[in-house]
Order: sequence, then C-alpha cells, then structure tokens
Amino acid sequence: MFRFRIFFSCLIFLNFLSFNLWAQNNLSTEKIDKLILEALSNFRESNFEKSLIISRVALNYSTIAKNDYFIARSYNIIGANYNDLEEYDKAIFFYKRSLFYANKAKNDSFRNMLYNNLGNVYCFQKKQYTQGINYYKKSIALSTKIKDYGQIYFTNVNLAWSYFDIGNFDKGYPYLNFVNKHQKKIGDDDTIVIINMLNGMYCSYKNDDLKARDYFIKAIEFGKNHIEKLDLSYAYLEYSKFLTKIGEYKEAYANLANYNKITEQIYNDEKIKKASIAGFNLELDEYKRQIDKIENEKITQYQNLKKSRIIVILFIVISFILLLLIVTLIKNIRFKKKHNLELLKAKEIAEEASMLKTQFISTISHELRTPLYGVVGITNMLLEEHKELSQSQHLSALKFSARYLLSLVNDILQINKIEENKVVLESLTFNISDEITMIKNSLSFLSQKNNNKINVSIDSDIPEYLIGDKLRLAQIVMNLVSNALKFTKDGEVEIIVNLDRIEGKMFFLDFLIKDNGVGIAAVDQGKIFEKFVQVGRKDEDYQGTGLGLSIVKRLLGLFGSTISLESNIGEGTAFSFMIPFEYDPEKTKNIIEEIEVDLTSNEVYKILIVEDNLINQLVTKKIIEKNNYICKVVDDGFAALKILENEEFDLILMDINMPLMNGFETTKRIRLQDIKTPVVALTAFDKDEITDEAISSGINDIIIKPFEPVKLFKIINYLINEAKNAD
Repeated sequence: MFRFRIFFSCLIFLNFLSFNLWAQNNLSTEKIDKLILEALSNFRESNFEKSLIISRVALNYSTIAKNDYFIARSYNIIGANYNDLEEYDKAIFFYKRSLFYANKAKNDSFRNMLYNNLGNVYCFQKKQYTQGINYYKKSIALSTKIKDYGQIYFTNVNLAWSYFDIGNFDKGYPYLNFVNKHQKKIGDDDTIVIINMLNGMYCSYKNDDLKARDYFIKAIEFGKNHIEKLDLSYAYLEYSKFLTKIGEYKEAYANLANYNKITEQIYNDEKIKKASIAGFNLELDEYKRQIDKIENEKITQYQNLKKSRIIVILFIVISFILLLLIVTLIKNIRFKKKHNLELLKAKEIAEEASMLKTQFISTISHELRTPLYGVVGITNMLLEEHKELSQSQHLSALKFSARYLLSLVNDILQINKIEENKVVLESLTFNISDEITMIKNSLSFLSQKNNNKINVSIDSDIPEYLIGDKLRLAQIVMNLVSNALKFTKDGEVEIIVNLDRIEGKMFFLDFLIKDNGVGIAAVDQGKIFEKFVQVGRKDEDYQGTGLGLSIVKRLLGLFGSTISLESNIGEGTAFSFMIPFEYDPEKTKNIIEEIEVDLTSNEVYKILIVEDNLINQLVTKKIIEKNNYICKVVDDGFAALKILENEEFDLILMDINMPLMNGFETTKRIRLQDIKTPVVALTAFDKDEITDEAISSGINDIIIKPFEPVKLFKIINYLINEAKNAD
C-alpha cells in the first residue's frame, strides 16, 4: 500500500541516519542496528515471519542496552508487520509503544513518522477517521517545526485520501491542491500513481468524467511500471468505482478483477500462518517482559520496605514527640484564647477612647471656631470702619491672638486627621516658584517682627508646572519657615529648591530650609518631631503649639518621604527633605481647563442667612451687605422655612449646629418643597466630618468659619450663575 511504502522509505532513511547518531564504539550497539535493518528488509519483502523474529531479538537487545531510540525502532517494525497482517489493534498497540519511547528519546523525526503510521491505521484500516486525521495534523505541525518538507508533502497526500474516502471532497481538496503544486519540487515517482488516482476521484466528484478517466488511466499505466503493485491495486479499485458510476459495468468488472488478482499475489495463506506463529511468540515475549518488570518492581519494593524499617521506627518516635507538641500547643491555644479575649476587650476600650478623643476634638474645635469667627469678624469690621484704629496696638493684639488661637485649633485638627488616616493627597497643577513666593509674602510680617530676611533660590531646571498636592507642600514649607523665623533674630532664612533627579515623569525636588538662628542642641534633636514638644524655650520666648514639626513629619510620610535635620547651638538649623512631583504637560493642560472659573457679577443678589448666634449673624450680615447684596437673617430652621414660603432668594447661607432643627434637616425640608435655591453650609465643623451628610441633605457647598470673604463671594457667584443657567 502506498501509505505504508511512504513510511518505510522514510524509515530506511531514518535507520541509516540513526546509525551515525546513535552507534557507539561497542559491538552490541552495532549489532542492534544491524538487526533492526535486517528486520526492516524482511518486512519490505513481505517476509513477515522472519521480520517479526528478528525484531523480537532486536527489541530484547535494545531493552538490555536501555536504548530508547532502538526500542522505538524495534516496536515500530513490529507494528508495521501486524498492520500488513491485518491485525490492526495489535499494530496500533505497538505503534503507540514505539511513540512512547520515541518521546523519551526526544527524536522528532521518528515521532513524526509514527504520527503518520497511526494516522494510516486509524483512517484506512480501522475507518476511525477522526482519530486518524488528528494524527496526520500532528505530523504536519511537527514536520513544519523541524522543516521536513518531504514529510509535509506525504502527509498532505494521506489527508486528501482520508477526506476523499469519507466523501468529504471539499475538505480534502486543499491538501490535494498542495500536493499538485509541490509535486515537481518535493514529490517523487513513488507518489505519482496515487496522485493521479486522487485527481481522478476529485474530477469524478466534480462530474468532470473526461478528466477523471484520463487521470485513472494514467495512474494504472504508471502503476504497471512500478515494482510495488499495491498502489496499482487501489488505482484499479477506484477506477472500477468510477466506471460503475458512469454505467460502464463490463469494464468496471474487469478492473475490479484486476484489483483482486493483485491482492491475492501480495498475500498468501502460508505466509500469514508462519507470521502468526512468530507473532504469537513475540506476544508471549512481550508478556514475559511485563511479568519480569513487575517482579523486578516487587523486589525493589521489598528492598525499599526492608530499608524503611528504621524510618518506620523513627516515624513512631517522631509521632510521639508530635503528640506531645500537639498537647502543649492545645494548652497554649487555650491560654492565648483567654489572653486574646483580654486583648480584644482592651482593643475595644482603646477604640472607644480613640472615638471619644475624635468626638472631643471635633466638639472643642467647633465650639472654639464659633466665637473666633465673631472675634475675627468684628476686629476686621472695626479696622475697616474706623481707619484711625489701624495703628492701635490693642486691636492688633486682639486680631493676632484670635488668629493664633485659630491656628492652634487647625493644628490640633490636622494632627488628629493624619493619625486617623483621613488625609488623602490631591493632584493639582502648580508653579513651584509662585508657591514659594506666596509663602514668603504671607510670612513677611513674622520676618519683620524679628528683623529677618527670607532668601529664595529655585533651580532653573525645574519645569514651570508640576502636578501634586501643593496645599500639603505649602503647609510643610510654611511650618518650617515660620519655625525658623521664630527662632532667628536679625538673621536670614533660606528656602532652597533643587532638582535632584528625574525618573520617567517624576521630578524629585530637594528642599532645604536653613536659618542662622539659635540652633538646636544635639540632645534635643531626637524629640522635636514629637507632639507638643518645644525645646530651648524660656519664659519670654517663642510662642507655638509644639505641633508644627510633628505635622511636617506626618505630612512628609504621606508623600513617602522623610525629613533630615542638621543643627548646632548658636550656628543655626537646616531641615531637608525630598518630594517627587509629576511633570506631564498634557495632564497639566487638562487640569487647568477643568479649574472652575470665578464667575463675578455686578448684579445685586438676595441672600438669606440662617444663623442662631447673634454675633455671627452680625458679622456675616456685615460681610454680605458690604458687597452691596440684599441680606435677611433668621434665627432657626423653622423661621427659614416660613420666610421661604413668601419670598424668593438667590442663595441661602445655612448654619449647621442650630437648636430646634439643624441645618441638614432644614435643607432636606427646603428640597421637599421643591425649592432649588443653592444652599451653602456656613459652619464651624470640619469639612470632612459633614461632607457626606451635607450632600445627602441637598447642600451645594461648604465654607468653614472663619473664612476669607473673597472665597465666600466666589462660591456665591458661581452657584447663583450655575442655578440661573440650569433654568
């Protein structure tokens, strides 16, 4: 048969090739190779009996030598013999055994050939085409990998033939087309009979009877000139089918007779009988090999068992020790469980204490901010209405004290928020030079007080715009600079910013805050970053909360940075730290475009103030009316609801902490009446504490008291214009 002849031609080539690859300088390897070649030669001459006997000897030698490649070759020849003897299940068994050892030997060429052999048996003998075609496709994949173009060609022939056998000519034609295109380049005379036959079959399917007849006649003519007659027999068979199809029954019968005649010549009963005996002996040998393998495994297991007696004894000892450890562990777990309950209770107490601390700080800050709003507001009113008092030391002292007290409240809130992980860094675009200049200007009063100078040096390599949390950066620098100014008299404070390095889009800026003031003793340098700690203070000396440097350290922790200190008594102090900021021009542009524009207006707006504190009413009303707005004030939420029934306002300023009904509830009821007037919470509560509840109640924005009037009017104008545009 053509398919097997293709395999055997490849096998002969591989056998000779393998001799050079595997032969060693000892007689046994050469002998095994000669035996395999002799078995192959007998098989090709249809001397199945002798081929099986020699293959059996070669397999025994190969097994003793533990040569996986020779074992694979021996099994392959045995499988081929059974295939020609039409014992296809046995053939498949031995081919798969061969494939197992070929895989162990990692011989891709031999594996490739075995895929084809298995494909042939499954497709053309067992008629299990799905499995057979799968093996053929594995062969093509492996042939492509190792660039075996001849094998690719032969496998395409077999695939075309397989699909044609099951009547699937459309799926098989691409493979036949490949063969027709590459016949002259990589084909040979051995394939010419089958290729003409396949073309005849396809033309018959397409009802091109003239071409089909021509191809079948050519196949038969070429077959008559070949020594191997099996391909000729198939050509006669397929031509007979074609003639039957077109109604030429007499000629069809003659071709069928030729097919039977050739088949009888190839096989005879005597050969098959002798081969069966040889095959039976080989099967017994295979069974004996399996039994020997099992016996060897039993001996090995016994020896291993004997050696493992010590291990078993050790295992028992170790098990006993483990048992003692488990008992001890159980006792420890019980003890820890009891201890953990105590710790859990302590944790709950600590969490409750932390919550009480947070509530206490929140309440105290609210209670302090409310009167401070009045003090700061009234002070500003006095200074604006009575210009002659602008030089009054008493009024200036009052204003300074109020702002100092406000700074103390803000510091305590800030340190508490950081400790509870409530501070999240923002991404804002900023100019480092502008930020430092603003800090310098805002601290000019403090620098003049002690007759100090503030010098600024910024590296020119730093980009104009960076992205990061500029507010936290300003807080860090301002704390450090104000600290330096307080502890320096008649001196200089330097703010130096240099570009340290660039990593992708991140620019690492190195900050240095340096003064030539009193300095810090070495013994005190380790504790200055702790809360409420001030070192080197005398009775008349420096004011402060002792929180500034603690806040700086914690804020730098949010940036993933640390602070370094160098100082000597009488020589001054230098603080340094490094923060990475992002440089992305496109992102900066987008951030700038998203910044809300301050919508100013010359229109007169009508504002409703809902506030229960009389002093705060006075201050807020004065600020609003100073901007030429119309203003009305009510004391509580019920009064607000009542006045809104009769009057319309452009915006409502709502206090949160009011008796009878708080600002949240008041706003909810306003929204239930379908009043869409913008509401701004004007409160002393920290913004983070009330943001969620404010949004859910319908409040549009929040301003914390005390506040800058400019910020208030910016929000008022924006919200009023937005509301009008929505209408």
